[in-house]
Amino acid sequence: MRQFSASPIEMCVSLWRNRELIHASTKREVLGRYRGSALGIMWSFFNPLFMLAVYTFVFSEVFNSRWGSGGDSKTNFALVLFIGLIVFNLFAECINRAPCLILSNQNYVKKVIFPLEILPFISLLTAFYHAMISLLVWLISYTLLIGIPHATVLYLPLIILPLGFFIMGLSWVLASLGVYLRDVSQIAGLLISALMFMTPIFYPITALPENYRKILYFNPMTLVVEQSRDILFWGKTPDFSMMGIYWLVTITMAFLGFLWFQKTRKGFADVL
Repeated sequence: MRQFSASPIEMCVSLWRNRELIHASTKREVLGRYRGSALGIMWSFFNPLFMLAVYTFVFSEVFNSRWGSGGDSKTNFALVLFIGLIVFNLFAECINRAPCLILSNQNYVKKVIFPLEILPFISLLTAFYHAMISLLVWLISYTLLIGIPHATVLYLPLIILPLGFFIMGLSWVLASLGVYLRDVSQIAGLLISALMFMTPIFYPITALPENYRKILYFNPMTLVVEQSRDILFWGKTPDFSMMGIYWLVTITMAFLGFLWFQKTRKGFADVL
């Protein structure tokens, strides 16, 4: 039986070794989503624009929500809200797809030698593409409505990269579990829906009592959303001490997820 290395070096080497395959597959995923539509890939621009308008109307007009601390206007509320949605949707899209990544590519398991470990990375890059389009929409909107974005926007990679590590680690675990336990996709969907409202996307974390704020920080998405808002909208520098811990935790999570995937993949063909 073929042995699969689970070392941290192999985790990085595999992605580099298969970079051309990853690029081609990601491109196919992005273009395939809009194949046959009249506007084609332009939908990746119009979708976030439409969602920004919808969420702004619902929360600022129907619920009369206000952010406070400089986010009192409807314009500011929409921009603050949209940052949280961009970050969370990047996470949610990958995690929702993860349990079915192997199941939906059974031919790669049974018929050909294919580096299955790159499938979660392809999913991440596809979601990352759409997140960057949404971020572009946000930056254009901010420039037109408020002015030149803060220079602290350059800190964004320091926040998004560890989120990518966390997504990869969790995706490897869920992709593996999805082969052996088909209920995982349903469970993941439910947890993502709950996590969305347990993340300070539609409300500031300061709106909660102090005791609940501490609990909310156990949610791995809370720090990412809060730090993203700080650098993009408020023009604050990141909390480097917290981000240092977050980098360490997410890299560890990525390695543990890869380790789990490599150790369990030997049974994929038998189950499928």
